[in-house]
Amino acid sequence: DQMAKHSVDWWVTAEDLPHPDNRVVLGRDGTIHLRQRDRYHERFDRLMNRWKSELKAVDASGCFLPLSVYLFKKIPTMGVAHQNGTCRFGEDPKTSVLNVWCQTHDVDNLYVVDGSFFCSSGAVNPSLTIAANALRVGDHLLERLGP
Repeated sequence: DQMAKHSVDWWVTAEDLPHPDNRVVLGRDGTIHLRQRDRYHERFDRLMNRWKSELKAVDASGCFLPLSVYLFKKIPTMGVAHQNGTCRFGEDPKTSVLNVWCQTHDVDNLYVVDGSFFCSSGAVNPSLTIAANALRVGDHLLERLGP
């Protein structure tokens, strides 16, 4: 309790970069499984080292930020609040599920306008970008279908 009253928590949010081998698959029993290649330790370590140097610059005396105590813990995938990337969009059906209008390549009247079209999620809440994209796709549908 004493330590908690005299500590500062920092939440560093970083982008999980896409990898072409990542998959969301169905198990034989119908359950959903995530197959993720976690290959970005080097980038994460660079980010943490940069963060340490920034904190040291703020506290040059070393009196207030004892960085050796505890610096970081990675949050597991199940702790992520904004799931994105399961229906990547692009021009080639071999490498993407959706076209640039978030329409599936193989079903003419199926559009996906949630966060699935992102290939990754940046370090900020994606809600406004998702809403803006849904409006963009809606305008496209109005043009396509007419009055």
